[in-house]
Amino acid sequence: MALSTELADLNRAFERLVPSPSRRVIPVEAVESRWTAPGGPSIRRIDWPQASPPHTSPPRGSLLFMPGRGDVYEKWLETLDGWHAQGWQVTSADWRGQAYSGRLGNDSRTGHISDFAVWVDDYAALWTEWAARTPGPHVAVAHSMGGHIALRAVAEGRVRPDALVLSAPMLGLHPTWAPARALHLAARRILALGDPRRPAWSGDERPELVKRARGRLLTHDDSRYEDEQWWRAQRPAIAMGAASWGWVERALASILTLEQRGVLEAVTVPTLLMGTSVDGLVSFPAIRRAAQRLPHGELLAFGGECRHEILREVDPVRDRALAHIGDFLNRHAPARA
Repeated sequence: MALSTELADLNRAFERLVPSPSRRVIPVEAVESRWTAPGGPSIRRIDWPQASPPHTSPPRGSLLFMPGRGDVYEKWLETLDGWHAQGWQVTSADWRGQAYSGRLGNDSRTGHISDFAVWVDDYAALWTEWAARTPGPHVAVAHSMGGHIALRAVAEGRVRPDALVLSAPMLGLHPTWAPARALHLAARRILALGDPRRPAWSGDERPELVKRARGRLLTHDDSRYEDEQWWRAQRPAIAMGAASWGWVERALASILTLEQRGVLEAVTVPTLLMGTSVDGLVSFPAIRRAAQRLPHGELLAFGGECRHEILREVDPVRDRALAHIGDFLNRHAPARA
């Protein structure tokens, strides 16, 4: 028993030094392509289809994953490939104005949007097209800003998944003690002082400090954090920096729409929310309140062992999250006979 434990520890240590191949390569089963969003923009997507019967068992179902602000699906390949190995047909895509799907600000680094309704429209259009072509059950999974947009689309009746999983959803911003309405008022006043597309913050002049500080916000796993840096070196166009003041103001306005009385209370889709009490990017109290308001909401809460990117955390945290997601989907989106 002691020898097997030592071997397991050595194996985990080796995996930390040598990243899993699935984290730094597009799987052979996956296809990168484009789809046309409302209004005509070309949006990048990636699809992992399952092999066709009769030589294989029917797919477990279909899963659409959407990343966060300034995010790219390359960062999540390990998890997406894991779901594919479980039998899910998996799809992910950029948000308009991010990664290889253009920019909406004044430069190639700043993330901007005129209104979050644009992204809700894009998501609803993608969902409709995707769900019509893929086998059920259909599951929506989304991270951070993506989680906010997915929940808003569900709350507005634009999409209806069999189950919804939200990882650190952006349902509130910092400082968490300030009401969203007060933050929105402050953002509107700042927005009026200049171009809404101007960046809301700037990076440190010493890039190594920016990298270190950013890593501490996202994950305890240095190797998984380095995956993003590796992909940025391979595909420089995916990199994005600060959000614009327009993005900040519109994000808070969208958050306020979900805070309206009766909005989340009317959602009937089973929803799993995951968050950490030490999240430095989004409001954990807002996540906890949303879980309480949703009629079929469940909350998986972490503490200091977990940072913002729950599914890119160290193995004990990540494994717990994935196991909880698996149980949740087995209960609310079981495989069809």
